[in-house]
Formats: sequence, structure tokens, C-alpha cells
Amino acid sequence: MTPQSQFTVIAAVRAGRAHALRGLLESMTSQPGTADPHNRLVPFGDFAQLHFARLVLLDDPTLGDIEACGRPRPQLPVYLAFLGDCDGPARDCLADIARRAAAGLSAIFEHCEGFGGAAVLPWMIAHDLPVAAGYVNWVGRTVLQIREEHALQQALVARVDRAPVTSGMDAQGRRRDLIAFVRVEQAAGRLTLTAPTPTPVSWWLARIANAALVMALGLVALPFLIVLSPFLILRLRQLERTDPEICPTPDPAALLELQLIEDLDVSNQYTAFGSVKPGGFRRWLLTLVLVAIQFTCRNVFTHGYLARVQTIHFARWVFLDGKTRVLFTSNYDGGHQAYMDDFINKVAWGLNLVFSNGIGWPRTDWLITRGARREMPFKYYQRRHQLPTQVWYKAYPGLTLINMTRNARIRAGLERTRVSDRAAAAWLELL
Repeated sequence: MTPQSQFTVIAAVRAGRAHALRGLLESMTSQPGTADPHNRLVPFGDFAQLHFARLVLLDDPTLGDIEACGRPRPQLPVYLAFLGDCDGPARDCLADIARRAAAGLSAIFEHCEGFGGAAVLPWMIAHDLPVAAGYVNWVGRTVLQIREEHALQQALVARVDRAPVTSGMDAQGRRRDLIAFVRVEQAAGRLTLTAPTPTPVSWWLARIANAALVMALGLVALPFLIVLSPFLILRLRQLERTDPEICPTPDPAALLELQLIEDLDVSNQYTAFGSVKPGGFRRWLLTLVLVAIQFTCRNVFTHGYLARVQTIHFARWVFLDGKTRVLFTSNYDGGHQAYMDDFINKVAWGLNLVFSNGIGWPRTDWLITRGARREMPFKYYQRRHQLPTQVWYKAYPGLTLINMTRNARIRAGLERTRVSDRAAAAWLELL
């Protein structure tokens, strides 16, 4: 198994260079917001280990919301974020991209502070921020596997007999014919099904060490949390009653800009940016929540689900500016409204647990109730914090997570030595 990882290269844009940078990023797209996989600057399609990538300007329109908390508006720069989700170590992927797209990356990064013609790879590594929490839908499912299984499914769909299956013997016979067909196609080099690589021992050790450390720290902290819980709950309720709620109707022009880059494929991108509520309580609470999310994403939600949500390919939370702001990004299947409704209906409590620590979130009770359950304030809030993604790349356009799961089942059924009559008929139904 080849585990996935993420890189998050973020740097401040030089004063007065954001407009020129937007124009340069636009030249990388084939349609609004969607990367040309063979663009001249960073030909994302050439990197076989890259699932998703994006280049986005983090120009926060809600920066002044902190004034509602009695704090002055901070003077913070616009950032450029270069994000990727890849097979294998993120540093290896960055090295590959830097080696083959150095000129294009230099043209992009020269708009950022501190670049000045520096060597691309060391500069990216220096600006690669740690991910506070990251989610991978199916750990170990590589770009190569996805593409090969899709090609297999397409070949079998074109070949399979469409007449109804009449008996178990008929189902078994058709399956044998298709297996023979695949073997011929493999021998001719028209189909390839690459065997999974061994899981790196270092990955298992890091996973075990992380789980042990988090659980050990949790056990150490538990007695203190029990003793302090009445005071923490009291403080939380005080803040919940007084924190400002900022959920105006989204600006029509900003909303249109977001909608123009959505629904161009069966999957969409989401980028949100905002400030953490001031004060140490909220900062520490959010930090602990993200530690818990990272733990569960690494050890529990590794095969198709994030809690009850099944439409997210990859997601991440990243702290910026000394944990005063948070970046959230995701790649998901379906339309934006369905994505939001999925969260409201299935894990509104989880949204509240994380995002209620952001300035202006719809008011919650006891941290996890109300909040995102208040549909329109929540939807206004998240649209207001959403940023247009200038360049977004997906390695397998047209494929959803449901498609990938079906294709993996087709391959698994093909590779089994023997199956029952019922299983053979069920396998044919996948085609």
C-alpha cells in the first residue's frame, strides 16, 4: 500500500503584485478555475502521483470582522497557497514538481516575498506549513490504481453481454469469458493492473507512534480536564452568549465568482479562510479539536467515510499567522448545495465543534448544538468565507468516489479464483 500525503506551500504575495499574479494563474486554466493539465507553467498531468492540486490567493474579505470582538483590524498580507494531495511522501512529490517545472514555479513564486530567484525546492520546503488535520478518503488508493481500474471497467463494460443472466452457470460462464478477455488484453499491453506496493515500515511506525503519543497525552490530561471541566464549561457558555454572530447575505458579485468555477466536473473544490475568535480559550480549544480530528482521520476514517460523509476525496485544516487564522480546503463530489446539506444533515455537531471557534459563526449552545443546524446563517457564513480557487487540478476528471469504489470491486471480483453463483451474478451487475 502506498499511503497518501499533503503539501501546503504558503507565502506572502509582494505588495502590489496580486493582480499580476492572478493574471498569470489564469493563464494556467482551460476553463474558469480549472487547470489545463498540460499548461506551460506547471503541467500537473505529468506528475503521476498527484491526485489534486490547487493554487489559490488567500485574500481574506472577512479580516475586519475581528473589530466586532473589540480588536483592531490586523495588517496581514495576501498569501499564495500551493496545495497538493499525492501518493507517497509529499517531499518526494515536491521534488519531482520542482525538478520538472522549475521555470514555471519560479515565474509564479517571484511574485512572493523572499523568493528573489531562490532555488525552487528548498524555498517550497521552507514554506511548507504543517497540516493541523488532514483527511484522505481511502488511504492507499493511488492515482495509478484509480486510472487502471477505470480502464478495466471501461473495457469490461464494452465487452459484457447485455442479455439477462439466466442461471448461476450462465453467470459463471460469462465471468470466465471476461477473465479470459482481460488476460488477452493484458498480454497485448492494452490493460494493466499493477500490484500494490508494500506499505513502508516507516509509515506504520509513524502511525503507531502518533496514536500512542496522542492517547498517552490524553490520559495524562484527563484528570486535569475532569477537575477543570466546570470552569471550562462556564467559560464556554459565557463566550457563546457574547461572541458576535456575523452571517450577512453573501455579496452577489462574490457569490457569482464562486459559482462560475463550480460544477464543471462531477467533483468540486472548496477553499475557506477566516480568523479564530480572539483569546487563548478558543485557540487552545480549536487546537485540541484538530488534534482529535487528525487522530481519527489517521486511525479511524481511512476507508471511505469522514464520520457519515462519503463525498470528500481529501480535506485539510492549516493554521496561519500564529494560529490566529485557519485555512480549510476540500475536494468533494457533487454540487455545493448538496455538499453543505450533507454536513448539516449528518455532522452539524462536527462542524460546530471546529468552526464555531471562528469569528462570526452562527451562535452555538454547548459547543455542538444549534450553529450549523441554523441552515441559512450557516450557508451565508460559509459562502462569505469561501475564496475562489484560481487553479484547481484533478487527476481523474469524470470519476466520483462511488465510481472508484465500484471499479475497485470489479477488479477484486475479477481477481478472485472462485466465487459463488450469486457472487458471479452480482459482479456482472457492476458492469
